[in-house]
Amino acid sequence: MPSLAAIVLALYSRNVLLSLFGGIVLGVFILQDFSFFASLDETLALFVSLLSEGWILKTLAFAILVGSVMELLEKSGGINGFVAYMTEKSKLVKSQRSALMVSYIIGVVIFIESSITSLIAGAVGRSLCDREGVPHAKLAYVCDSTSAPVSSLLVLNGWGALLLGLIATQIDSGLIRGESVDWLVKSVFFNFYSISASVVTFLAVWFNIELGPMKHAKASKVHTQLHLSRKAPMHYMLLPIAVMIASVFVFLAITGDGNILKGSGSSSIFYTMLTTLAVMYLLYVARGNMSPKSYMMSALRGAKKLFGIAMILFFAFAIGKVTSELKTGLYLASLANDNLSVYLLAGVIFLLSSIISFSTGTSWGTFSIMIPIAVPMAVGLDANVALAMGAVISGGVFGDHCSPISDTTIISSLASDCEVIEHVKTQLPYALISGAIAFVFFVFFSAF
Repeated sequence: MPSLAAIVLALYSRNVLLSLFGGIVLGVFILQDFSFFASLDETLALFVSLLSEGWILKTLAFAILVGSVMELLEKSGGINGFVAYMTEKSKLVKSQRSALMVSYIIGVVIFIESSITSLIAGAVGRSLCDREGVPHAKLAYVCDSTSAPVSSLLVLNGWGALLLGLIATQIDSGLIRGESVDWLVKSVFFNFYSISASVVTFLAVWFNIELGPMKHAKASKVHTQLHLSRKAPMHYMLLPIAVMIASVFVFLAITGDGNILKGSGSSSIFYTMLTTLAVMYLLYVARGNMSPKSYMMSALRGAKKLFGIAMILFFAFAIGKVTSELKTGLYLASLANDNLSVYLLAGVIFLLSSIISFSTGTSWGTFSIMIPIAVPMAVGLDANVALAMGAVISGGVFGDHCSPISDTTIISSLASDCEVIEHVKTQLPYALISGAIAFVFFVFFSAF
């Protein structure tokens, strides 16, 4: 009932925080034999106990600090410097294909945050596509297809923080054993939708494949120019990103006594963000790019932007704890034993996650709802747990990719100067093809 309540509330209200909180309250109410005052005390105790866990605090801090890093990168002008280099100095764009390929490559390289990916790819590609006569609908498709899909594959970002936390909850409950980083790496291998979407997008750009409404998309008659508010050397963007990527592996090795796969994911990502922020301070303030006050204000502003994400993550920890105590997944698994073949489990999880994500417009909320359900089901059926996790991630990204109320869909449309509805209609055939491919792979791999 708590899981169902969270799903129904998410579909009805499109408010993930409200949905997760409703599921938590209902679950605690059941656990306390429907005693109002006992449930109130237990709910408060649950939140306090979660905040006393060091790994939870580190994971929440990481999710917030990602916002600080992204805000500082933008404020420094390093992103604009990178844009200027790609568009003005390298002069790699000579055709419609190359105009879109620049945005595609940027979308793959800038994987730290999906919204930033869409904004940068759109900012770079818009003027290039106008010059080469490429419809903005095509650019919006490329921006959207290299935001959430790539961010969910190269998980050294907020996506990784959320998934690590959700997986760690399952480990903490005793359902699965091992390190959360190890499980995350395995699940990314089974993220079939993101993989297929990336490949399909590349093929569509390279061979100029136009399907359905995309055939009727028209190029803009207005030749817009790229306006850069502040331009700085592009190493102001590249160096912090390089430090961030390298630091993750360094701290995984340190916390794992030389073994990366045995390292502490929560500690590693937390220390990585602190290291990156320290390097950015030395790079920006010491070299006169920012004043100390400007640096602090930008960092705080960025942290504030991702505070909501941290709250979703915190509530996800709580509902994971509740559903674990209620044995929700094991109950669903017992039903599945009688009514669902293990060979269809991953496919069904993928479809259900897709529906939830499409209806709510959020892949992160879908992860929060479905991971605590999918993992125990896979354990109970003796199925491939990493495959079930991959099905949740794929379904969340697929539904989000198709949804007209998704933030990445809207941002991709705005960055590309394309109407949202036109973007959804022109993108949908490609997304459905990628989704069908992913479903086939989930069914196929379930047989092994």
